[in-house]
Amino acid sequence: MAQPLMPHATASWLVDNTALTFEQIADFCGLHILEVQAIADDTAATKLTGRDPIRAGELTQEEIEKGQKDSAYRLHMHKEPDQTRRTKGPRYTPVSKRQDKPDGIAWIIRNHPEISDGQIGKLIGTTRSTIAAIRDRSHWNIANIQPKDPVTLGLCSQRELDAMVAKAAKQAGIEAPKDTTFEGDREALIEELRRERETAARDAEAALVAEEAETGQSGNPDIDSLFKS
Repeated sequence: MAQPLMPHATASWLVDNTALTFEQIADFCGLHILEVQAIADDTAATKLTGRDPIRAGELTQEEIEKGQKDSAYRLHMHKEPDQTRRTKGPRYTPVSKRQDKPDGIAWIIRNHPEISDGQIGKLIGTTRSTIAAIRDRSHWNIANIQPKDPVTLGLCSQRELDAMVAKAAKQAGIEAPKDTTFEGDREALIEELRRERETAARDAEAALVAEEAETGQSGNPDIDSLFKS
């Protein structure tokens, strides 16, 4: 399924500007519902600048309104973003992330031995010699390398990693592992988040009514009371 060009920024805009559920936003943006919750709670690593999917042509106002009226409705992409073609050569990684590559490589070697060195190199953007050095523990900095999820490090997306794992598992003739971390309580989590949003909305409305009532009383005093000593 196609996803917005900038999923996290789009999710941030939808959280701030619509009444869509976290589940609807996560489904449209290709994110985990907990990522959307983190964006809503401002607990993400950085404060995201929202990206308007309507101006980008990826969503229409009518589609958003359909989703707001029915929490079970799934948003449909109006126009898919133009796909950029990667040029031949190693995957580009920002300078600030390059020092994390060995940790990401070590994590893949430990958790997904079915993935070949060539596939790791394509996913992370590194050389076979570096992967081999980490695999046989001859890397110059092996004492400081700590296996860490490459998705968490920002070296690749969860979808790219999942696709690579599935492809490697198929080639090896084994069943691809499934993430069941939140499978058991997924519905309960969604319901809890929904209740929290509804409670917050009711509290805000009650506070507004109370404020208006207080303002009305203080703003229109009894005329007779003004002349009492």
